[in-house]
Amino acid sequence: QVQLVESGGGLVQPGGSLRLSCAASGSAFSLNTMGWYRQAPGKQRELVATITSSGGRTNYLDSVKGRFTISRDNAKNTVYLQMNSLKPEDTAVYYCNTQWGIWSWGQGTQVTVSY
Repeated sequence: QVQLVESGGGLVQPGGSLRLSCAASGSAFSLNTMGWYRQAPGKQRELVATITSSGGRTNYLDSVKGRFTISRDNAKNTVYLQMNSLKPEDTAVYYCNTQWGIWSWGQGTQVTVSY
């Protein structure tokens, strides 16, 4: 059973930056395309970014293209999300999981963008 632990969230002003981390247990991490998701209050969870198992290909939600960067370190079983030029509409709880969300969800990390 893979466990996911997200961290790095916080309160940041519009235009600021945060770097999220997600550590996964077990050897299955390096075999899977990973994704970062987010869920804002009253909204459904949405897939924000994905990265293939080797890290060679990434994809982004249109609204975050050019601002967010997903990366991974398979030696550390960790996937990252660098978020720049943050906007109030980026406020949400952020989660990581496989591209298809097949593992148990972690607790997420809260990102709040506000003055």
